[in-house]
Amino acid sequence: MAAAPPPGATAPARRREVFSSRNLFILAAIGSAVGLGNIWRFPYIAYDNGGGAFIIPYLVALLATGVPLLFFDYVVGHRYRGSAPLSFARIQKWMESIGWWQVLVCVIIGIYYAVIVGWALMYTIFSVTKAWEQNADGASGFLFGDFLALSDDVGVSFDFVPGVLWPHLIIWLVVAVIIVAGVRRGIARANLVFLPLLLVMFLALVVQSLFLPGATDGLNALFTPDWSALGRLEVWAAAVGQIFFSLSIGFGIMITYASYLKRRSDLTGSGMVVAFSNSGFEILAGIGVFAALGFMAQAAGSGIEDVAGAGIGLAFVAFPTLISEAPLGAVIGVLFFGSLFFAGLTSLISIIEVIVAAVRDKLHLTRVQASLAVVIPMALVSTLLFPTTTGLYVLDVLDEFVNKFGILAAALVSVIAVAWIGRRLGILSNHLTRASSIPASGAWKVFIAGVVPVVLTAILISEIVRHLQTPYEDYPQWFLNAFGWGMAIGLVVVGALLALIPWPKAVRTRIAEDEISAEMQAVYDRSHHGDEERDIAESSATDRAEGVDR
Repeated sequence: MAAAPPPGATAPARRREVFSSRNLFILAAIGSAVGLGNIWRFPYIAYDNGGGAFIIPYLVALLATGVPLLFFDYVVGHRYRGSAPLSFARIQKWMESIGWWQVLVCVIIGIYYAVIVGWALMYTIFSVTKAWEQNADGASGFLFGDFLALSDDVGVSFDFVPGVLWPHLIIWLVVAVIIVAGVRRGIARANLVFLPLLLVMFLALVVQSLFLPGATDGLNALFTPDWSALGRLEVWAAAVGQIFFSLSIGFGIMITYASYLKRRSDLTGSGMVVAFSNSGFEILAGIGVFAALGFMAQAAGSGIEDVAGAGIGLAFVAFPTLISEAPLGAVIGVLFFGSLFFAGLTSLISIIEVIVAAVRDKLHLTRVQASLAVVIPMALVSTLLFPTTTGLYVLDVLDEFVNKFGILAAALVSVIAVAWIGRRLGILSNHLTRASSIPASGAWKVFIAGVVPVVLTAILISEIVRHLQTPYEDYPQWFLNAFGWGMAIGLVVVGALLALIPWPKAVRTRIAEDEISAEMQAVYDRSHHGDEERDIAESSATDRAEGVDR
């Protein structure tokens, strides 16, 4: 029996979990990035902002803001080996609140994202029975009436809808099991199964859609370039916004996942694979969705603009209508909603893991303890708010404001804090080079310190002005103040309060930069001399200080 530690001694640290291979990390990162927005947002954004011409601002935004920010998240997590709050605290103590701000953004997204994944699960089943055909008002009447039982009164009710409630609970149970299982046995294995399924199902959907009558008309509508759109500032802003929200950057996910990488990794190489895989899937989604919309327009004798849309309307109204009219419609439905389900589930897993990692670090809990401490309260709040007759209203406002004034603002502050106040870009650039196959050039520092802050500031100011001038969706002001502005401001305040909680003694929040740099230099030297011995991360200073079970 091991001897007990002497009184007053610090408990021995436990090693941080790691992905067993770089490929599994890439799968998990792609699984997080490829979500609902890739399928139901990108096609319409591209169509509405210049069609084929939109590819130019899209690629510029990807290379000038998306990839640099992705590298930024990777290097912060990989260097400081912690959740978002711990990683920022290790840069400078006052930055910890930024990490908690990002964690709380994930809390808000997680509680409403789960119900949408549940909708996708149910509509996969409905695609077989074509349940919406029994509603006199078609797919729209079925969604808002039969399925959601949406109230006419905007507010908060606890009138639960059974058909939404039980799949909602199933989603939370699945997520809990995966998160409790850990990084290797849970997150990595789930993405190893779900991501290939998503790809196969969506490829099958695209192929089937391309053979529908009218598919060519849909593709022409999507890809015919409107070059005049390149002269409109809002088109470039739309490109940045799409890249930003679809890559899972700026709200702790990639910081957390990168902290699970071994010291010998390839950050920039992995980042390029993730970024271009995500963009490739978005373009694939555009092809599949607009080929299907072309069929719908031809069948209805209308123009593409009459059937094209984004978000919930595209997924749960337009596609059910397509399923009812298309040859082998049930197959298309299962493939489309099955893809939505798997894309949403892998993203939800990454969102919840950000919160679990932060709670685990801060309170020095085991994975099971931290997972239950996070999932149970979140599932309870989520269940009280969303599988109800007013759940869609709350979801709509939270989604709009947490994306525009949570993710954007937190990312902007984090970049300014690290680059301009903490002045860590030189150190991070050196780390990125030593941990990558593609060196971090001076251009990366210019983008992070200059381009990204300017672009995010411009978008943020534009969104604030727009929302102040015109109340979002004409919802009651009290409702917007509570779930919109109040929520966005509350995240900042609560994040600052959480940063006041002291860290356990087993977790070092102060680590000398030269100590980490020496580790990375050793890894760099070993890798360049062909030394394939055990990764130095197994005994790194940050791992020894971390206090997390392997």
